[in-house]
Amino acid sequence: MQLRAFGRTGLQLSALGFGCGAVGGLMVRGDAADQERTVARAIAAGLNYFDTAVQYGNGESERNLGRILQKLKPANVVVGTKVRLQPGDVGRIAEAVTTSLEGSLARLRLDQVDIFHLHNPITEKGDEQALDVRQVLHDVVPVFERLRQQGKVRFLGLTAIGETGPLHRVIDSGAFESAQVVYNMLNPSAAQDLPANYPAQDYGRLFDHTSAAGVGVVDIRVLAGGALSGSAERHPIAGPAPEPIGSAASYDGDIDRARRLMPLVEEGFADSLTEAAIRFTLSNPAVSTILVGMATPQQFDGALAAVEKGPLAQAAIDRLSALQQAFIGEPR
Repeated sequence: MQLRAFGRTGLQLSALGFGCGAVGGLMVRGDAADQERTVARAIAAGLNYFDTAVQYGNGESERNLGRILQKLKPANVVVGTKVRLQPGDVGRIAEAVTTSLEGSLARLRLDQVDIFHLHNPITEKGDEQALDVRQVLHDVVPVFERLRQQGKVRFLGLTAIGETGPLHRVIDSGAFESAQVVYNMLNPSAAQDLPANYPAQDYGRLFDHTSAAGVGVVDIRVLAGGALSGSAERHPIAGPAPEPIGSAASYDGDIDRARRLMPLVEEGFADSLTEAAIRFTLSNPAVSTILVGMATPQQFDGALAAVEKGPLAQAAIDRLSALQQAFIGEPR
């Protein structure tokens, strides 16, 4: 497994991380033996980053990961979890963040979490679910830093969703060392300029900002919540089709556009659309590690096989760019 530098942290993370989210569902609703078998297989294959959150199954993902890691006792594993502030927390951010982390550490059976991500969207004005830049930098970051000084957190992170301008300003501040960034075949705007009228959120070359600030990138929504499989079918333990982030206005819209990328498979650039999507994200050196949701051990094996094939060839990326041109001018 290839290891990639993770920003200015000094960490080397595996190109493929282990997503413990609710969309795939394995670590939330999966069979306990399948969970343990898959985590052990991942560690044996060289994966060293495990990403979870209290929101994934109301703590079930953290509990299951903690149980398995305590049993396997792997060396040099990096664990990331998250806090999402609720509308009633605005006046008590320090208490809410601290309480959330303490609960996560207990469920993970750890004294310290390696990366602690803020999971709220960041917008210009904030709202019930989102925070504005001032709240992030002046209210949340000092609490995160205090927890780091207490030895409960190693590195500070955020999930880079919300509005592009505020996200740029928070990244540029240098307050965070990790950013979870949306970057996939339906929305490559974190890495490149989008054509006018392209039907996706324009993240404004966010990778330029993470690189300049020395922020490590965890690539999320690699498969657009499953849409980049090109199939609407979902495994019984997978979560329901999620709301798109940064791409179409609906999950069905994402599936439709994903299917229009099938020439990548038909012309021999990849064996499946899922493989193409995974290998596309690895083609960008700004990406340190990618997260792929899974419902079964077999889906993990498929993701691992795709990563082991390495990044897409330039000819495949050029073909993808040509296919994306057909999206220009369509309603989002």
